[in-house]
Amino acid sequence: MFAAPVCLTPTTNAMATVNQKIFRTANAPAGAPSEAETTVCQALIDLESHIPELKMELRPLQVSAVKEVDVKGGKKAYVIFVPMPQLKAFHKIQLRYVQLRCPYCHCLFWVMFFLQLTPNRLTRELEKKFSDHHVVFIGQRRILSKPSSHSRAKQPRPRSRTLTWVHNAILEDLVFPTEITAKSLRVSTDGSKLVRCSLDSKDATSLEYKLETFSSVYRKLTGKDVAFMI
Repeated sequence: MFAAPVCLTPTTNAMATVNQKIFRTANAPAGAPSEAETTVCQALIDLESHIPELKMELRPLQVSAVKEVDVKGGKKAYVIFVPMPQLKAFHKIQLRYVQLRCPYCHCLFWVMFFLQLTPNRLTRELEKKFSDHHVVFIGQRRILSKPSSHSRAKQPRPRSRTLTWVHNAILEDLVFPTEITAKSLRVSTDGSKLVRCSLDSKDATSLEYKLETFSSVYRKLTGKDVAFMI
């Protein structure tokens, strides 16, 4: 007799696909996908299936973790951590590329320009699915402690692994593709510190609604207060 074929339920197939969309880096939380991670990964899969121009770009990309953060005003935010080797690919989707042909040698090359009408294409598409959540993408970086006299490390600590460098990189990831035009540190008489970041004014329309989200996420991830201004 032959054994009856085992049919996978839609839920099992969906979970298998979600698991393929998650890549746990060395400093990402281990274990099964959380509810937030499952929700975000499924949304990415849906975009891949239903938006043709995003299909080829989204298919190879994965996330390493997703964290849900409370924002002022009752909103919430999904902080999507992506593996560092894939961060540029995620940034590429947020911008628009056009392929042109060189008039001299007829070779193809890519020209990048900022899409003024719909900046942050991937972020916008995800926020349409999560009406009560904002979405931000951040690279999954690793901070190494400062070597001490008893440290066994034989090589100097890379600058990209220092606390200051990683915290500055998080700021840039939060507001991408907008540029931080100025940054200052204000220290109050009680010793509290506030980082003040000025953003490019040309992106005021697309960023104004998320300034509180940026501040809340940065405080959650770093423990530091920051105020964004346009």
